[in-house]
Amino acid sequence: MVKVVRRTVRLGVLAIVSAVAVTASACSSSKPCAGVGVTSQIGVMFLQQGYTDLAGASYELCAGGKCVKDKLEQEDITRINLPLPDDVDADLGTVRFRVTPKGSGSPEIDASSDVKLTRQSDGCGGGAYSRGLAFTKDGGLTTKIPSRVTAAWRDHLKSLASPSEPS
Repeated sequence: MVKVVRRTVRLGVLAIVSAVAVTASACSSSKPCAGVGVTSQIGVMFLQQGYTDLAGASYELCAGGKCVKDKLEQEDITRINLPLPDDVDADLGTVRFRVTPKGSGSPEIDASSDVKLTRQSDGCGGGAYSRGLAFTKDGGLTTKIPSRVTAAWRDHLKSLASPSEPS
C-alpha cells in the first residue's frame, strides 16, 4: 500500500510539473502571459478644468465593494486607479467618484455611473477585467473618454518626459 501511495504522489507531482512546463513553454513567446501586463482595475481620468483650488482635496473612487482614497495635487489632469480582485465579474455595477475640498465636510463632486468591464487577454488563456472612465465638470463621469481628456493626458505625459528647467 505504501508503494501505491508513493507512486500516486510521484505521478501527481509529475503531472503538476508537466502542466507547469507546458504552460511555461506555451507562454515563452514575447507575449505577456499568466497575468503579466493585465490587471483588473477601474481607471478614472479626472480633468480638473473648471474647478478652482483642488490641491489637497480628498478623493474617493469606489466600485465592487472596494475603494481607493487619497489627496489631489493641483494639476490639469489626474489619473486615479482602483485595483479590483482578479475574480471580478464583468457586470461590476456602479462606480462612484467623490471629491471633497480641503477643509470641507461635503463633497464638491459626487458622481456615479453604471459600468460593465472589458476583458483583456494575457495572450495565454488568462486575463483581467478593466474599464477606463473620464470625469469632466461639464460631462460628469462617463465611459466615453472625450478627446480633450485624451489630449490633456498626452500633454501631461509630455511634460513629465521633458520637465521645464527652473528659471
